Amino acid sequence: MGRILAIDYGKRRTGLAVTDMLRITANPLLTIDTSGLLAWLVDYTRREQVDTIVIGYPRQMNGLDSETVPAIRACEQQIRSKLPDIPVVEFDERFTSVLAHQAMIAGGMKKKDRQNKMQVDKLAACIILESYLDSLSAR
Repeated sequence: MGRILAIDYGKRRTGLAVTDMLRITANPLLTIDTSGLLAWLVDYTRREQVDTIVIGYPRQMNGLDSETVPAIRACEQQIRSKLPDIPVVEFDERFTSVLAHQAMIAGGMKKKDRQNKMQVDKLAACIILESYLDSLSAR
């Protein structure tokens, strides 16, 4: 059984999180420049067994797609093209940044550290991944 990798896509930065091999825990991995995302994914999937990629899909409160969806769809197409053997799953990411900030506060992180967007992005990816794992166990 391979890992599940989650992506919190952003126009400039992208947060990444991954499960352990048993798919029990979701762990923040890193935040990278979005321009290097595809190359990083290809390299990572060569080194690690990844069975599924979960990409956060931002929706508005009324259920409609947010303004970043066209860029996410383009990225998703590139991932599917470069990694055709790995399924890509879209997963609703509403409120993940808010939840990431709340988790940072609850964890006692200093205000200066919470302002680091790279920390927020990889934690948001972790929350997407945790929510996705929860949805699998609910089935």
